[in-house]
This record gives sequence, structure tokens and C-alpha cells, in this order.
Amino acid sequence: MTTLLRPIGRLVDLALPAVCPGCGAEGDPICRRCLPAVRQRVALPPGTPLGLEEGPPDPLLQLEWCAPFNGTVRRALHALKYAGERRLAAPLGEAVAARWAAAGAGGEVLVPVPVHETRRRERGYDQAVLVADVAARALGLPMAVAVRRDRATIAQYRLDRRHRAENVRDAFRVVPGMDRAVRGRWVVLVDDVVTTGATLCGAAAALLETGALAVSAVTVARER
Repeated sequence: MTTLLRPIGRLVDLALPAVCPGCGAEGDPICRRCLPAVRQRVALPPGTPLGLEEGPPDPLLQLEWCAPFNGTVRRALHALKYAGERRLAAPLGEAVAARWAAAGAGGEVLVPVPVHETRRRERGYDQAVLVADVAARALGLPMAVAVRRDRATIAQYRLDRRHRAENVRDAFRVVPGMDRAVRGRWVVLVDDVVTTGATLCGAAAALLETGALAVSAVTVARER
């Protein structure tokens, strides 16, 4: 969709009822019957086994997510990322906020893990920014788009675990002028899906180098 036609397409989308990615019902972005699928882990206590060997990957202090990356959650994230269904950011962001409120050990500012600018222009938005904005408002915390992806990377799902860390090495930088938003503060990264945590760790390293006090992370889903 061209830049000129994208706002028109957005208005058309808003004029049509949302369709639940779980069951196809029209109305809410995710219907009440399917919403529990997005919140499967929301009420679990912190410290629930991560399946990541010995805990959160360095340098993250804590890593949480809301649900496994399958079924309704997978379809919802695909619709948000690839089909322009931005209304899904609301229930997904609210789930992220609920999980962090229940399990998060701390945090002072939410920072979305960005897509590359080329991809953002293609989509017209960054899904992590939309989810983080909803989560921040629900948690009563500030949200800062403080990290940028300096180079395009191969989609992580296309790589095996051995090559994912190398793919995102030195890919992230703190946005010029945004160091003030993170220096001396406990940052909570927000993203859509985590697998090995390599992307989150790359963003966390950039924040810590700029002076962030600590970095934790929370995502909508976890792909094993």
C-alpha cells in the first residue's frame, strides 16, 4: 500500500468490525471466549521455569511472557504484524501489562524493541511500539521509543539458535537524544515474541552501554 493510500485503508479498516483471530466472531479484536488464550501465564507467579536453561539470558534481569506462541496468540500477532489489524494492540498490550503487574520485579520505563525503519515504513507502524504504548498506559509508566535497529536483520525465525545471536549483534543503538530517558533507570523491554532472547539481549546491551541501570523484558508470547 502506498503512503498516500495507507490512511484511506486505515479508515476502511476502522469502519469494519474487528474479527477475533481465535474464532472469527465479529466485535472485539479478541472476543471474551478467546481472550484467556492470550493471558495463559498472566496469573502465574514470577520465577516460573522459563525453559531457557539457567534462567533469563544475560544481561536481562528478568524475562516474562503472556502465552505460548500458538493458536489464537499466533494468529493475533500475525494479524497485527502482517495484516494491518492494529486494534489487536489493545488486548495484547493489556495482557503484557497484566503479566508484568503480576510478575515483574520492577521497572521505571517501557521501551519497545523496534523493527528496522524499512519494515516500519512498509507496514506504516511498529507493532512493538503499539503494544508497549498500551502496556505503559495500563501500568502507569512512561514509554520511550529509545532504541533503534541500525541495520536490517534476517527474521530470527529463519535462523537456527546458533546463528540468532550473531544476526542481531551490534544491530541496536539508543536513539540520539533519548539517552536521558534511560540513563540511570530500570528499563523494561517490550516485544511481540521471544525464542532464545537474542534480540532482547541485543537491545538490552545497547541500553546498558548508554547508562541504563538495569534491563528486564516482557513479551506477548514465547516460541519454543
